[in-house]
Amino acid sequence: MKIHLYYVGKPRDEHANSMADEYVKRTTRYSRIEMREIHPARFDPWQKHPSASKVLMDPAGKRFDSVGFSQFIAKAESEGRDLLFLVGGADGPPDDWRERANVLLSLSPMTFPHELARVMLAEQLYRAFTMLRGHPYPR
Repeated sequence: MKIHLYYVGKPRDEHANSMADEYVKRTTRYSRIEMREIHPARFDPWQKHPSASKVLMDPAGKRFDSVGFSQFIAKAESEGRDLLFLVGGADGPPDDWRERANVLLSLSPMTFPHELARVMLAEQLYRAFTMLRGHPYPR
């Protein structure tokens, strides 16, 4: 299983990625994971990863608590299925991505800047793996 974290555009704050990078680095203890910024006009995640489950971050999407999210990760891991998480930019994701995603996922009913969503998603992935492996981090 490999996890791909794709973010549309560059963050306005140069420090936004450093916190997300830290959680990605920690997560590499448990899974192969990559984080990168993309531009939809030049990169098609569906074509690049045809067999991965595409998870689009969307405020109207499914809501998990941390336990539920860790179960979602565990299921993908047991199936050996790659996960592709897509976070839209300041204007959201391209319109056709919603119909093409396998799962719409909400981090919160509140609205957050996409830079913060990067950090929150990366942290929740790390939290999910530590919960699944019995690590004391999530206490």
